[in-house]
Amino acid sequence: MKIIPLNDRVIIKPTQKNEITKSGIILPETIDKEKPEQGEIIAVGPGKLLENGQRAQIEVKVGDRVLFTKYSPNEIKVDDEEFLVINESDIMAIIK
Repeated sequence: MKIIPLNDRVIIKPTQKNEITKSGIILPETIDKEKPEQGEIIAVGPGKLLENGQRAQIEVKVGDRVLFTKYSPNEIKVDDEEFLVINESDIMAIIK
């Protein structure tokens, strides 16, 4: 199954992570926090269509690890795997 995003959208596979407190208690990712989320880009659209008919270049590429706000992406499920669809403008940073 291949997902092809349109315009300036990207498909992200979310990174599952648990946080461990100093006392060793594991806090699952389901704890409601306002922290940015992380994920790996698996598909990138061709770029936003500008008024002059050209496409704006996308700054991220497949394989980049990125930070994005918690409530910006749309969740989709394909072949029992969860993915996120997000506009490039909602991505805050690339993790190197």
